[in-house]
Amino acid sequence: MHDHTHRDDIPTRIASARAVCEAAGERFTPLRAHVLELVISDGGAVKAYDLLDRLKPEIGSPKPPTVYRALEFLSKLGLIHRVEALNAFIACDHQHDGDLAEFFICEVCNAVEERHAHDHIDCKPDGFQIKRSVVEHYGLCVKCAA
Repeated sequence: MHDHTHRDDIPTRIASARAVCEAAGERFTPLRAHVLELVISDGGAVKAYDLLDRLKPEIGSPKPPTVYRALEFLSKLGLIHRVEALNAFIACDHQHDGDLAEFFICEVCNAVEERHAHDHIDCKPDGFQIKRSVVEHYGLCVKCAA
């Protein structure tokens, strides 16, 4: 499966995320940076409570709403995506520019692969301004289908 998280390049990804936050006039707090680093290093879809367990040693036992706020912030800026079907989050290093995020979710192993489509703009209602689009496809990854 394609690994689009580039785990070997975490410092560059964090620096890029910091720039995105600054450009949006937002603060990239140490907690937000750490949550993003954990999502990136996971390499797949990770649940908020799994992140919470990993944060405890470093951050002094943050409460679930703290982690969810960080995830919501990162999602709002397009740095991560919420995979609705799994109630989990996945890192994103793509610049969307109006693209439609599509997720291909394996129903056996829960692997998630992200792709982007460019054709949804033509089918939107006149005057409608798209802020966020996500499509989830369910099936079998290449390993589970074999």
